[in-house]
Formats: sequence, structure tokens, C-alpha cells
Amino acid sequence: MCGKDKMIARIRACPKDYTYSEARTLAAQLGYQEKNKGSTSGSRVLFFRESDKRKIMLHKPHPGDVMKPYAVRQLLEAFKENGDIHE
Repeated sequence: MCGKDKMIARIRACPKDYTYSEARTLAAQLGYQEKNKGSTSGSRVLFFRESDKRKIMLHKPHPGDVMKPYAVRQLLEAFKENGDIHE
């Protein structure tokens, strides 16, 4: 199992300790670039893939790096809807 497959397996498990750093790494592996929508965006972050114009909006956790379980599920669903992760 390669690194990307391990990252996909981890997000599928929806662990309670899933971090934003892991999400950013997986998104990059899937071709997304992290974009902050400017100084007024607060914790909102956009992951954008230029090749097919796919977007995923996400709230960056703060003050720590651990994401809320609902945010991990939303990210997983977005990857599935965009065709990045298959059932």
C-alpha cells in the first residue's frame, strides 16, 4: 500500500484525531492547491484543482490542528463527489 492509499484509508476511517495537516497533504496528493481567500477569510480555506476546476471549502481548525469529526466526514464526502475517492 503506497502513501496515498494509506492516507485514503485513514480518512475513510474518520478518526477522531485526523489533522488538518493530513487533510492538506492528501488534498495535494489528489492535485488540489490550498488557497486562502484573503485576509478577511478567517479560517475558511479553499482547496482548488486547476485541471478540472473542482473546489472544496473547509474550515481550518484552531487553535489546534485536529479537525472536528463532522469536518472530516464532509471532506471525505467532497473527495467522493469529486471522484477522488471511490466507494
